[in-house]
Amino acid sequence: MRNGPLLVTFVVGAGLVAVFFIPHHRVQEGQSVLLDWANVVYAFALILGSLSLWASHQKKFLTRAEGWPYSLVTLASLAFVTVAGSVQGVEEGTLVNKYYNMVNSPLASTMFALLAFFIASAAFRAFRARNAEATLLLGTAIDMMIRRVSVAEFLCSGFPPVTEWLLDVPNLAAKRAIALGIGLGAISTALKIILGIDRSYLGRS
Repeated sequence: MRNGPLLVTFVVGAGLVAVFFIPHHRVQEGQSVLLDWANVVYAFALILGSLSLWASHQKKFLTRAEGWPYSLVTLASLAFVTVAGSVQGVEEGTLVNKYYNMVNSPLASTMFALLAFFIASAAFRAFRARNAEATLLLGTAIDMMIRRVSVAEFLCSGFPPVTEWLLDVPNLAAKRAIALGIGLGAISTALKIILGIDRSYLGRS
């Protein structure tokens, strides 16, 4: 049936929307079952993603493409974590947990530390006071960087709480506007998928 996936998507999507307006316990139980099915789909998607990752890096390694040593490390890590996690699990004290704490966590911390320098460099180039807007942005950035460190509580104790006002009024207003925009965009995208207007998830337009 060519339109089968569209029909399934419409029924499931419309059903999940309807449960928010039907407080009956039977309907809520059906929602719990659907959410459990979603976990099963997620597990298969994880397996499919792992196989795709393996195939991609295996091809790079076998053809000795540029950066193939990194592909070898990726393949070895993927195989180790998959086997060790399947045998021992991921609880405290297992090989996967030790690998995460001794390898992955320090690498992530290093990446975030380097990211801070990239952000500082980009801010230096972007916050040049070329006009009134850039000057306002520069002043706000300087105030935030100075007042959000521990020593500022001692040095700036006699100054008005400008930083708190910036965070609680303009910043919060902008965050709420962005959140509203994201919510409306998510609703629009969901309706397009449920109604079959957007069929990109099927691999065709």
